[in-house]
Amino acid sequence: MGNTKKYLYDYDDYEEKGKSPATMVEEILADPEFPGVTDLVIGSWGWACEDSCQDILDGITKQPERFAHVTSLFVGDMDFEECEVSWIIQGNYSRLWAAMPQLKELTIKGSTDLELGEIRHENLESLTIICGGLPVSVIESVRKAKLPGLKKLVLYIGIDNYGFDGDAETIRTLLAESDFPNLEYLGIEDSEIQDELAQVVLESKYMSRLRTLDLANGTLTDKGGKLILEKLPQYPNVKVLDVHYHYMSEQTVKDLEALPIEVDASEANEPEHYHGEIWMNAMLTE
Repeated sequence: MGNTKKYLYDYDDYEEKGKSPATMVEEILADPEFPGVTDLVIGSWGWACEDSCQDILDGITKQPERFAHVTSLFVGDMDFEECEVSWIIQGNYSRLWAAMPQLKELTIKGSTDLELGEIRHENLESLTIICGGLPVSVIESVRKAKLPGLKKLVLYIGIDNYGFDGDAETIRTLLAESDFPNLEYLGIEDSEIQDELAQVVLESKYMSRLRTLDLANGTLTDKGGKLILEKLPQYPNVKVLDVHYHYMSEQTVKDLEALPIEVDASEANEPEHYHGEIWMNAMLTE
């Protein structure tokens, strides 16, 4: 672990002190502790449901030498009390890839107005996007990405009401056409079609390379669980299975936990029945 520091503004900073994304980079650079920070975390920038983080991204990319010691960047680390994930106004990361060649890890929370542009980066090892709905435009950027060093990819797929405008075939194409030769951790999670996505992932070329399979936080049922039980023994390279937050039965959970690998099948949920229909929810949406 490196030296982590989080920078954020609360509502009073925004409303009473006039602080905003335009002032945050200046304050970060004025912090005497910042030169020792390797893991930079950007929390709320004051009123994230109305103001984007673009000024922060621009502030980094316009003076990249001042951020050359940062190897891990998290933009949007805020809980629902600060701003619901679907309300977070993100930005355009197109210039970040060239500006931070030393970056090893990038985490982005929120997908509204998110643009990744043309992704080319020799050293990035981890890319995580946490959101309530991932647009196809962002998925396309990831599909075309040139990330030869990528070891970990986690995508929260979310639901159509909050931004996901694709389907299972979108993810199948992503996994078929992307080229991440060193990928060992794959997370395709937080979906209301988690059973379908489990099948897509289990049929993908990456299965023979993975050490960790992450299908957590979605509506995984016994259908998906049994498919995992059927397919996973074909891949002894997989040592960790994460399916926490799910809708599987106790028996399927027991069967998964009996696999000779590390399994997290915690947080079982019960479907809701309303007017003769069954409702299941992904963990993070709004």
